[in-house]
Amino acid sequence: MNTLAVPGGRWDKVEFYTSYFLMLVLLSVLGMRLGFDSVWQMPMIDLALSIIALLLVIGSFWFARHNRRWRLCIIAFASATQLVPMVIREPVLLFPLLGALIPVAILVGCLVALSKKGGNGRPPLGS
Repeated sequence: MNTLAVPGGRWDKVEFYTSYFLMLVLLSVLGMRLGFDSVWQMPMIDLALSIIALLLVIGSFWFARHNRRWRLCIIAFASATQLVPMVIREPVLLFPLLGALIPVAILVGCLVALSKKGGNGRPPLGS
């Protein structure tokens, strides 16, 4: 019996759980934003996009559970429905968002490097 795990298998688990965590975060953001609509009225287009994004995120736990591309597309769409209208109305908000991309880009670069790392999970000698 082979007890060694395939490195790609571990990466798939990381991606799977990360995407589900992102969907849970988006679900909470969308839920709070729609919940506060009764206090602060959102523009109609924001309300419609947020409802569509909320339904897609909720549905993705069922119909995108085995499809990475669908999960990532839903995460991208739900994120865009929250960020794009805000930046269009207040363009000055683009600067903090661009600044926030620096650590995100570093994290993505590290995750990509880890995904391509070969071997059996042990660090090389001398490190």
